[in-house]
Amino acid sequence: MNEQYLWFTWASAFLVPWVVLYAAFPSQRRAMLWASLFTAPFGLTEPLFVPEYSSPPSLFDLAAKTGFDIESLIFCFGIGGVGAVLYNVLSGSQLVTVAESERHKPLHRHHYKALLSPFVIFPPLYFLPWNPIYPGIVAMAVGAVANVLCRPDLKTKTWIGGVLFLIYYALFVLGLEWLSPWYIDRVWNLEALSGILVGPLPLEELLFALTFGFYWSGVYDHFTWRTPVGNTGRD
Repeated sequence: MNEQYLWFTWASAFLVPWVVLYAAFPSQRRAMLWASLFTAPFGLTEPLFVPEYSSPPSLFDLAAKTGFDIESLIFCFGIGGVGAVLYNVLSGSQLVTVAESERHKPLHRHHYKALLSPFVIFPPLYFLPWNPIYPGIVAMAVGAVANVLCRPDLKTKTWIGGVLFLIYYALFVLGLEWLSPWYIDRVWNLEALSGILVGPLPLEELLFALTFGFYWSGVYDHFTWRTPVGNTGRD
């Protein structure tokens, strides 16, 4: 495949499972759409990572010329919706509203601080002398821990959701490498990273997927005061 279109094809492939899940699980549609619409604008942060982390050939050569690209918006939309509901779908969980009495417990005083913690932590970490992927990973990990401390009922969903998304995402990256062998070597700035590979996959890409899954699997529930049915918070 022409590498000029590979990033677009790969990013668009994330929409296939999104559409399948949206069609097959009506009860998850609101969470999927909300999460995807909230995640999509993060594609505009691409200039923070190009070319320091990776430099994929893009439609109209936008990434090389401006740092922005259309593919990142598609990619962020696709992973947001799936990341938010993957645990629900595979576990058969349904979301129910948290009791009003529970919301007013002292534990929840820092509800929004927990949600916003990654966005507060990332900017100062970004200016440290390391690759920008690392502050992103740390920020999402801190956000996941903060969310669990504030909402213990989401603990199981957070940790299992992170692992599920890691597996899901790793399969897609392996597919990318299958479409174009050695693509990762050509596009990722491996010299600026740890150099640790899990097969053909950079460790940093897997850590991104894991921490994204940790944080994002519970964000919708956190914002809307929902919890998976059967999750008591005592696990």
